[in-house]
Amino acid sequence: MVKIRLARGGAKKNPFYSIVATDSRKRRDSGYIERIGYFNPVARGQEVRLQLEEDRLSHWISQGAQISDRVKQLVKEYRDPSIREKQLAKQAANADDKAKKIAAEEKAKADLAATEAAAAEAVAAEAAAAEAVAAEAAAAEAVAAAPAEEAVAEEKPAEESEEK
Repeated sequence: MVKIRLARGGAKKNPFYSIVATDSRKRRDSGYIERIGYFNPVARGQEVRLQLEEDRLSHWISQGAQISDRVKQLVKEYRDPSIREKQLAKQAANADDKAKKIAAEEKAKADLAATEAAAAEAVAAEAAAAEAVAAEAAAAEAVAAAPAEEAVAEEKPAEESEEK
């Protein structure tokens, strides 16, 4: 049975596909009956992305050739180029959504960090205030305790002198 499918060519990580009519029992990139067109998925700028000989395609279909799913998509795209434009617009919209999501996550992280920093500053301020209050209380106790100690100290020598 004859199949119309893609045969891979090109360099490593730089694919280039030929659209070929071949025997279904042959391997993907082995010999083919006829080359009907090509597909360059990495085309940039003025390079042609998809070229197809429709008359040869219709000839092979009339002979009973089966078309692979990917080639069906490419033929549909070749006949109606607006399909590709819609795909590109959808990809651009997805990329924009992803960028907005990432920006929102970064903003949320920054807000969280700012909130945590403010909370840490508040805790530090409360701790400093508590230390200041404790220091004042200790100073007040020291002042209150100092005269009592002096009085006790003054009384002790007097008691010692009475015992003699």
